[in-house]
Amino acid sequence: MDLAIIVIYLAAMVAFGWWGKSRTSDSADFLVAGRRLGPVLYTGTMSALVLGGASTVGGVALGYEYGLSGAWLVAAIAFGVLALSLFFAVRIQRLRIYTVAQMLELRYGVGATAASGLVMVAYTLMLAVTSTMAYATVFNVLFGTDRAISVLIGGAIVVIYSAIGGMWSITLTDMVQFALKTIGVFFLLLPFTWSHAGGLDGIRERAGDSVFDLGAIGTGTIITYIVVYTFGMLIGQDIWQRVFTARSPQVARWGGTASGVYCLLYGVAGALIGAAASTFMTVENRNDVYATIAQSILPVGISGLVLAAAVAAMMSTASGALIATATVARTDVQPLLARLVGRTPAAVQDEAENPEHDVRSNRVYVVVIGIAVVVISSLLSDVVSALTIAYDILVGGLLVPILGGFVWRRGTGAGAVVAMATGTVATLATMAVVGDVLANEPVYAGLVVSAVAYVVVSLLTRPTEPAVMREWTGRLAGEESAEAPAAVGTI
Repeated sequence: MDLAIIVIYLAAMVAFGWWGKSRTSDSADFLVAGRRLGPVLYTGTMSALVLGGASTVGGVALGYEYGLSGAWLVAAIAFGVLALSLFFAVRIQRLRIYTVAQMLELRYGVGATAASGLVMVAYTLMLAVTSTMAYATVFNVLFGTDRAISVLIGGAIVVIYSAIGGMWSITLTDMVQFALKTIGVFFLLLPFTWSHAGGLDGIRERAGDSVFDLGAIGTGTIITYIVVYTFGMLIGQDIWQRVFTARSPQVARWGGTASGVYCLLYGVAGALIGAAASTFMTVENRNDVYATIAQSILPVGISGLVLAAAVAAMMSTASGALIATATVARTDVQPLLARLVGRTPAAVQDEAENPEHDVRSNRVYVVVIGIAVVVISSLLSDVVSALTIAYDILVGGLLVPILGGFVWRRGTGAGAVVAMATGTVATLATMAVVGDVLANEPVYAGLVVSAVAYVVVSLLTRPTEPAVMREWTGRLAGEESAEAPAAVGTI
């Protein structure tokens, strides 16, 4: 029965992807769901995106080892979603763009900022690969297939429904995945695990009050989570692309705020599940706690739903990262490479025309990059280091020029470009000196060097051209809102 539930879930993902195709008629529909998502769809799809395998399986694992303090990883993600929604989402949504690199060029008027697309592609690609490898490990157990076949099964399903209808298909599948995660974690796994542990009194009796110590995971770890994940949520292409789907600035703000609160509760629930499990089971690998609970204490059928929830968490992140990679590759990287070899695409010649003008081309990009994700996932056994490098460069190299563009009018294009370059170099150099890509120092070094470079170079160079700033402030004021698609029939 558990196997049947997973198979039905996978078939449903393809069916919802096909349903999404009926809503996709142009590039805006494919890339940002026509910018028409209402609060319910927006909250669900944002939550599904940011709460992946690390938040679900990893959150329970951290709870198993550190008790309630294990919630800090997901809490850091929640803080990032809340900060983005309350302080930046309205302005981001009003820009009427598709990528982070487009925001940098709009703000600074410097085409060199398109190089940020290379970093963003590396980050989103590795995020898709990591998620694909994660749900493949679940398929290994469920279907008894070897790793390559498991990657192919899961990867093919994600690529199919993502390519069929783009963001509309991903939004509809995300809503199913959001419902599964909510039911699986809050209404099944949490009550069953706590009941098996004897409730609050049973947990205290077996583990003591230390299991509820919020600082058990360590201050240094908490700070690192906030620096990497909270700041990462503020500037990731996959996150911004969901902000672009909101039908209005108000939906982006308050729907995102609701998502942030949901994420915080999700992190607490995962940690409590792990803490309860630590009182009655022993595992060699803490990442096995989630699946072990599902298979050992849950009734048949219910365990299938809980395992489907884990797969849903991983697939929602994989599909979001996949379309983000395709969007940046087509919008930013392809024109950049064309200019480097002396060719200027027609879409770049006319700045009034978005590069993503053709649904079929966007679909091809999703398929090609999806194939690359499947191949990389099949060949590699561990991409944690690669993902960490991409995340550190993302934060260390891009955070300052992106957020600086919103909060400091004196910031200049030269300052942004130098900040990107020096922050990236400082991050990579510190990794080489420390000798450990998983260390905390590289991202801190990148942030400090990038911030200093941004301020100093901006003050030493001429302010951004008035015409550029007028266009920027006009967008932020919502002067382009008249071009927004109608929001008829949205939820």
